Amino acid sequence: MPASDFLREATDRGFIHQCTDLEALDTIMAAGPASAYIGFDCTADSLHVGSLVQIMILRLLQKHGHKPVVLMGGGTTRIGDPSGRDESRQMLTDAQIGANMQGIKRCFGPFLRFGDGPSDAIMVNNADWLDKLGYIDLLRDVGTHFTINRMLGFDSVKLRLDREQPLTFLEFNYMILQSYDFRELNRRMGVALQIGGSDQWGNIVSGMELTRRTDAKPVFGLTTPLITTASGAKMGKTAQGAMWLTDDRLSAYDYWQFWRNTEDADVGRFLRLFTDLPLDEIARLDALGGAEINEAKKVLANAATALAHGAEKSAAAAETARLAFEEGAAAESLPSIDVPLAELTEGVPAFRLFTVAGLVASNGEARRLIRGGGARVNDVAVTGEGQVISLVDMRDGAIKLSAGRKQHRLVRAG
Repeated sequence: MPASDFLREATDRGFIHQCTDLEALDTIMAAGPASAYIGFDCTADSLHVGSLVQIMILRLLQKHGHKPVVLMGGGTTRIGDPSGRDESRQMLTDAQIGANMQGIKRCFGPFLRFGDGPSDAIMVNNADWLDKLGYIDLLRDVGTHFTINRMLGFDSVKLRLDREQPLTFLEFNYMILQSYDFRELNRRMGVALQIGGSDQWGNIVSGMELTRRTDAKPVFGLTTPLITTASGAKMGKTAQGAMWLTDDRLSAYDYWQFWRNTEDADVGRFLRLFTDLPLDEIARLDALGGAEINEAKKVLANAATALAHGAEKSAAAAETARLAFEEGAAAESLPSIDVPLAELTEGVPAFRLFTVAGLVASNGEARRLIRGGGARVNDVAVTGEGQVISLVDMRDGAIKLSAGRKQHRLVRAG
C-alpha cells in the first residue's frame, strides 16, 4: 500500500493504470508537495465527460497538498495527437485554437482552486515555448534522443500503419513535442510527474526519458485507465451526443440525467472516480441492490452535477427529474426547444418532432421508439409513427415529449 496519501487514495478509487516507478514516486510524494501536469489539446470549445477522470485526478492531487498544472495545448493542437485515432485530426486555425482554449478554461474552475499558493493550480500554454522553437535547434537538441525504431513501435503509430491509414510527418512529430513539454515544465517549474490516459503511455515515457537523458532529472509517468461503461460504451459519448462539462453546451439537467442513467454495474466505480464522497459511504451505496440501486444513482447524479454546475443547479435538476418521473408533471425547468409556430399550427409528424427535439438520433430511431411504445406526448403513448403533433397538444404553453422514462423535452412555439 502506498505511503503517500495521494497515491493511496488514487489507488483505492481506481485512478491508476500504469506508473513508471510507483515506489520511487510514492517516496517523493510522501516527502512533501510535488507538481504534476496533464495536457489538454484545444480541439473543441469545451471538454466532455471523457476528460473528467483527468480533471478529477488533478482535484485529488490538490486535495492532498500537491500542485496541479493544467497544460493547454496551444502549440500541440496545431499538429494534432494521433494517439487512439486511425485518421488525421482536422487542422484548426490559430483563431479557432484560441477560441477553443478560452472555452476549455471554463471547465476547470469548478473542480480546481487556482492561485499563487503552494498547492494552488496553475494553467500554462505550451505555445509559449513551442512557438519559439527553431527547427534545426530542436532536431539537434531533442531529435537525437528519439529513434525511428522506437517511434514506430508506439501504439499510436502502429494503429495507423496496421490499418494502412496515412500518418503524416507532422503528426509523427507530436510525441517529440509532448516530450519537450515535459522537460520544459520540469525546467521551469520543477514538475516531476506527467499524468495522462492509458493511450498516452508511450508519449509520457518518451518525455520522461528525454528529461533524464538531457538533464539527469528523476521524473515519472502515470496513466489512468480507459473508462468505458459496463456495456462497453466509450465514456462521455451517448446517442444524444457528447456529455459536455459547460452548461452552454449541455444543460445541468441533461448532465444530471446522464449520471442518473448510469448502468447498475458502474455505480460504485463511478462514485469512486467522479465524486468526493468518502470511500466507506461509496461502499455502502455500492452494496445496494434491487430498486435501491436507483437511490445510489441519484446520489451519484447529485454529487457529480454539484461538482460541475454547483449545488443549486444540481438540486434544481434533481427536483425537475422528480417532478417529471415521479409526478408526471411538465416541469417548467425541463430542457426545451422552439419549433416555428407555423409548423405546429399545421402539425408535425411525431417521429420527426422526436428527432428535432434531440431525443433520438434519427427518424428511423424515432419510428422504432414509437413502435416499441416508448414515445409519449404529455405522458400519453404515441399510437402511430404518423401521429401529428400540433398546437392542440399544448398544455400550459408547451408540449411534453418523453422517450422512455429518462429523456424529456418541452416543445414551445417559437
